[in-house]
Amino acid sequence: MKVMPNIISSEFIGTEAKVAKSRHHGYVGISGRIIDETRNTFVILHKGERKRIIKDSAVFNFKFSDGTIVEIDGKLLVRRPEDRLKKRIRRLW
Repeated sequence: MKVMPNIISSEFIGTEAKVAKSRHHGYVGISGRIIDETRNTFVILHKGERKRIIKDSAVFNFKFSDGTIVEIDGKLLVRRPEDRLKKRIRRLW
């Protein structure tokens, strides 16, 4: 997978994720498959338990099916999944 700015508008359900940084120290290190997504949260299946992580307070490492690992600030993902797909991404470079 070629890493492009439009990676933010991709679908994250079913993707492997890990919380790299967070303002809430209990979130750091939680990893697993994303099983649900709302406007403000991801639900990650971590060791058989569902963990609800607030997007705004965390930085995530996503591992895609081709092995690519991408780090994304959760603040960029705060939006309903269907609205995030419609939004046009402004390039910063």
